[in-house]
Amino acid sequence: MNKRVVRDYLRLFSSILFCWLYIPHFVAYAIVGRKSIINSDLDAISGQLNIKLPRFLQLIYQLHNNRYFRHVFYFRIGPTLDLLISWYRPGDKYLWIPFSTKVGTGLKYAHPYSTILNAESIGANFSFLHCTTIGKKRPEERRPRIGNNVTVGCHVAIIGDITIGNNVTIGAGSVVVKDIPDNAVVVGNPAIIIKYNTHE
Repeated sequence: MNKRVVRDYLRLFSSILFCWLYIPHFVAYAIVGRKSIINSDLDAISGQLNIKLPRFLQLIYQLHNNRYFRHVFYFRIGPTLDLLISWYRPGDKYLWIPFSTKVGTGLKYAHPYSTILNAESIGANFSFLHCTTIGKKRPEERRPRIGNNVTVGCHVAIIGDITIGNNVTIGAGSVVVKDIPDNAVVVGNPAIIIKYNTHE
């Protein structure tokens, strides 16, 4: 059996053994009316596992083993419940998503440490890696607006009162300070369009 499969089964066993720690999380999951959004987040990262799990076991597994997922979970359930239940099983302190940011379904990430998602809005199926910074230049300025199906590489900065269109890919190390149209692939500092995504 593959070592990663064995590792995931051992982590699942540990998650089930300590699932009583997450009773407040399960209650929040059931009552806040964001279950479908949280489920979409679980689906987005399910490919990171080497075993297939039913939805509720996925929830237990990710809450116990994935501090980044816990952080996103607390963001989804809102500031009040976050304050009440996150203190004893905190999320990752190096990932920051302000509660004022509107984030669509299916948030996907891999090792997103040192990341700030201070956007005005982020669409569905947003994918990002570590050291992503999204924010504004000045306090009085609007924050970036990001469309659906946007993929962001590592070490990317998206800054200012700008709009990123749908189906955009932003390459690693890019600095985006201007609007990006739908379907564009951009790279560089400052970011420039190198081609357009085509959809058959």
